[in-house]
Amino acid sequence: MATEAGAQPYPAQKITLLVAFAPGGVADTVARLVGQGLGERLKQSVVVENHGGAGGNIAAAMAARAPADGYTLLVTTTALAINETLREQKPSSAKDFATVAIVASSPESLIVNPDNTARTLDQLVKSGKPINFGSAGVGSGSHIMAEYFFKTIAKIPAQHIPFQGGAPATNALLGNQIDVLATTLGGGAAAQVAAGKLRGLGIASERRVAATPDVPTFTEAGYRDFYAASWVGFFAPAKTDSKIVASLNEAINETVKSGLVRERLAAIGFDPIAGSPSQAQATFDGEIRKWGAMVKALGITVK
Repeated sequence: MATEAGAQPYPAQKITLLVAFAPGGVADTVARLVGQGLGERLKQSVVVENHGGAGGNIAAAMAARAPADGYTLLVTTTALAINETLREQKPSSAKDFATVAIVASSPESLIVNPDNTARTLDQLVKSGKPINFGSAGVGSGSHIMAEYFFKTIAKIPAQHIPFQGGAPATNALLGNQIDVLATTLGGGAAAQVAAGKLRGLGIASERRVAATPDVPTFTEAGYRDFYAASWVGFFAPAKTDSKIVASLNEAINETVKSGLVRERLAAIGFDPIAGSPSQAQATFDGEIRKWGAMVKALGITVK
């Protein structure tokens, strides 16, 4: 295990995971799933604390100010990459963190009520009807993905209706209060589609997802090379010793590779990801550029 100069071998005390979103959400689910395995492998207790709000910025600010000793980690989503461009004022930024691991990814999707006459994504686009779509808030990955798709790729007018979370947005679609739901496939959406309560028109990924094998990719629907996914990642304060980051990364990777964790992630529509700290950092840097380009193209800012 990594050591700190003049200190006990790492880890010598509990590790706290600051989750940037509320209990029960995707980040929280993955944090608790991976955190259990992390604790078992490092032989220390792992505590999860939820600090939702401000698009993930509250927990991010707390983690950025924490001692760079490996005992406080941020668990967050694509929001951290999006906020780098989206938010004019933010209490922390990407330079305040070292990427420990990006552990799971789920494609963004467009979903309709089964009563909708559009059976395919192309039919929706070419229907000629005004479209309103819902998502879990302004500036979420789902919002940015859908707005970019409708306005820049499909080039049709669409009105965004933000909700305070994924559950109320899903309920609005179930009640036919909105035409389309933009959401990551992970979490509750995959189960609703698999059960036939909702219909998936397309997922913004290179291949179909095992949890919803009947939902085609955007490429299959005729809109090539448009990919967008929501992911969950673990981040440490920027000055954390690289040996500690490597120890955390190794334990997290071993956890994600385990059969039980892989099965549970797949069941909620997520693909497990394992890689070195440098690979995780490269992925995060690429996500900042990709989402930043979409945000700039749409001219969206949040103060």
